[in-house]
Amino acid sequence: MKGLKILGITLSLTAVSAAFASGWTVNVSTSQGTLFRPSQPAVQVSVPFQINNVGPLNSPATVFVSQLPQVTFLTANGNPNPILTGNGTNFTGGTYTAAYTITGSTPLLGFNFVINGFVFEMGQIIWSKKVVDLNTSQILYNGSGVFSGSGYSGGSDGAIASSFYVPLARSSANVQVIETFIVHIDGAPAPCPSVASLQFVEQDWVPEPASMLALSAGLAGLLLRRRAKH
Repeated sequence: MKGLKILGITLSLTAVSAAFASGWTVNVSTSQGTLFRPSQPAVQVSVPFQINNVGPLNSPATVFVSQLPQVTFLTANGNPNPILTGNGTNFTGGTYTAAYTITGSTPLLGFNFVINGFVFEMGQIIWSKKVVDLNTSQILYNGSGVFSGSGYSGGSDGAIASSFYVPLARSSANVQVIETFIVHIDGAPAPCPSVASLQFVEQDWVPEPASMLALSAGLAGLLLRRRAKH
């Protein structure tokens, strides 16, 4: 019986170790914005980001994580300007582009996509995002969306706090992500009350259920061991 307990503990520890050892390498190659103003040169903006609990960083940057990959682009902290148009600035339009890869041995199933910002009157944020399998070049996700102020039909003023789960067409351990945001006040004169502000963009990646089950089984084994001691 003692031998079986030791074997169970060993398998549990192995499951936990495997789940965490098979981490992911996150490489952000681009995190850059451009802001436009009438009759003046465009302003290039460097946007910092955070990978799990590491950062703020600037592109290019590579981080290995043993936990589920989390990438957050801090667009409100852009240098020399946030990704913001209108709202008392001279900027009437802008773009923000991010590109990164995640590579590892544990397949990813999808991600939780978070967009936080603000629109008012003629302010609008337009986004598009594509996820591609690095091994096969298959498009795993290709989506887009719009957030509009009250100056547009169906739009509304206020804060944007959008969060939704995006499943990939199939799981993959090696992905490339490209996302683009357009912010503008649709030709309204600047400065003006209209606002389009991108505060931050976050993606929290989710592995295959089998990987999570392995981790859960390992943790359960350790918990049983602890209880047995008491």
